[in-house]
Amino acid sequence: MVLNWLDYAVIAGYVLALTAFGTYFARFQRSSKDYFLTGHSVPWWAICFTIVATETSTITFIGVPAAAYTGNMAFLQLPIGYVIGRVIVSALFLPAYFRGDLMTSYQLLEWRFGPLVRSAGAAIFLVTRSLADGIRLFTTALVIAVVTGIPVPWTVVLLGTAMIVYTMYGGSAAVIWTDVVQMFVYLAGALIIFFALLNGIEGGWGAVVAAGSAAGKFHVFEFGLDFTKVYTFWAGLVGGVALTLATHGTDQFLVQRLLSAPSARDAGRGLMLSGVLVLLQFGLFLIIGVMLFTYYQQVPAPVLGRPDEILPRFVINTLPSGVAGFIIAAIVAAALSPSINAMAATTVNDFYLRYVNETADEQTIMRVSYRATLLWGLVQLVVALACQWMDRSVLDAGLSILSLTAGPVLGAFLVGFATTRVSAAAMLAGMCVGLAVLVYIFMATPVAWTWYAFIGSSVTALAALAFSAVMPAPSPRAHAG
Repeated sequence: MVLNWLDYAVIAGYVLALTAFGTYFARFQRSSKDYFLTGHSVPWWAICFTIVATETSTITFIGVPAAAYTGNMAFLQLPIGYVIGRVIVSALFLPAYFRGDLMTSYQLLEWRFGPLVRSAGAAIFLVTRSLADGIRLFTTALVIAVVTGIPVPWTVVLLGTAMIVYTMYGGSAAVIWTDVVQMFVYLAGALIIFFALLNGIEGGWGAVVAAGSAAGKFHVFEFGLDFTKVYTFWAGLVGGVALTLATHGTDQFLVQRLLSAPSARDAGRGLMLSGVLVLLQFGLFLIIGVMLFTYYQQVPAPVLGRPDEILPRFVINTLPSGVAGFIIAAIVAAALSPSINAMAATTVNDFYLRYVNETADEQTIMRVSYRATLLWGLVQLVVALACQWMDRSVLDAGLSILSLTAGPVLGAFLVGFATTRVSAAAMLAGMCVGLAVLVYIFMATPVAWTWYAFIGSSVTALAALAFSAVMPAPSPRAHAG
């Protein structure tokens, strides 16, 4: 089966409505603070929903069910660390962010270490997000190509253009409020799939439990300390905490959303609740994967090019017209939580205003902001097009990219909070060592990506402390935390 005109109309209507809704917020952009931080006007519940939507992508929507379809529920160990990490972010990072008038998270690094460390952290963010979100965009295009036959490059350009248009004009307000809408869209899509599977499986939920139990699909915890396994209890606990500290505590993509709240208390409330919702959400997607496994024990399974195709194949082969289009629109919704506004904020505040034009007026800043948003959108388009030749799981690829470079930046933040005796030179040297060690681990060892953030931050912090013995700070700066 293929999609028909009604499905295409639903998908096209959703993308157009989303673009129009996002560009609506252009009328509220009177300054760069409005453009990047919404004037600190986002309520705590919207902070919660935008964080959940930001952490959810097409990688989650199709990758997590595929993980349960081909394996089990071991992935659920990782969100346990996510919840604990949020507690630490709320206690350690948020008070520091809301003490000053910050536009990006990397300004904290300059307060403690000076401009070079700030620039290093910001540059790592820009490179990492370009790669990770390019993969995210490619994954969405792959799904649409599977169900429609439209070539992946065309879909990448179409979705990327919509993303660039509404983000460039609507700013962070467009990103946040479209996230809120899209969270409910993709969750509705997931629930439709859940009940469609439940209705299509002979024997209902009892058959799912029986088949899943017999195949070990409900197995969650793996307590062995094996650094080569991606999903274990210790990788989820230690690695999940470290990754959350990096992404929610230092990465501008998510920190920007927290800084859009009126206060640290509001940001913390939204952040904590988001952890619970993410855990429940991942549980739902994993159960859908077990249900797909059960369903295809009863009917012939489709021929797959890769495991990530299993959910899209079910949608187009079994769901009625219009409903299938809505599910594909939900998958698109999970993808379009763009980082390019956060990348533009980093470009403008951490580089342009710091090194190019410190006295730029608001009109100039806004013009540069629009251009930076467009630039990073085009970069992500190029990355997405290049991902056609990637041969690994999109779930592991997307998360491993984030984990690989998150550690050194997190290490710098933690050292900044812990001590004032580490100089900028020692910190930069430590970050280089941490990054070099991670590149070696990635290229030459079977260590799982779930350990990257922990290893990178630990090596960076220890190396910086060691270098501080021969590169002492000339004079302590004010403590950032």
